[in-house]
Amino acid sequence: MGAGKTTLIKAVCAVLGVIDNVSSPTFSIVNEYLTSKGASIYHFDFYRIKSEKEAYNIGVEEYFESGNLCFLEWASQIPSLLPTNHIEINISVLTDNQRVIKLTNHE
Repeated sequence: MGAGKTTLIKAVCAVLGVIDNVSSPTFSIVNEYLTSKGASIYHFDFYRIKSEKEAYNIGVEEYFESGNLCFLEWASQIPSLLPTNHIEINISVLTDNQRVIKLTNHE
């Protein structure tokens, strides 16, 4: 917590032209944002889910198969539901103002 997951997603969404307010979907589990070109981007926070079944029941696989970008916080909570082809971003906190970001391409 507090590593900067939502802050990173806000910055990426700004670059992608999101016109909606980007905020953590901690309680709603998923937020949908629209870009200036009318595309949807989905932002998930799985921190509070209790099982993969709960994520499955909200239709997470349909979101993943929609062809739209999906950003996931706490994806480690749903390992067997993750698409085979995805990019994992790991943020490590060094100090209050320093982070190390590691990207891993899963194909």
